[in-house]
Amino acid sequence: MEHAGTAENSAAQSIRQQRFGKLPERVRPEDMVEERPTVEYDPARDAYNPDEWLVRYCL
Repeated sequence: MEHAGTAENSAAQSIRQQRFGKLPERVRPEDMVEERPTVEYDPARDAYNPDEWLVRYCL
């Protein structure tokens, strides 16, 4: 009976070794960084005229 238990343990140990026996591949820091603009360009932002309120409300 002891031999069957050790055979099962040995099989489980070999499966575990195949799955977890080595470290994953290294990831370079350059590959972990994503660069993109913080705010996407909005064409309506440049269309604002700060003096327009003078024309609308003062005249």
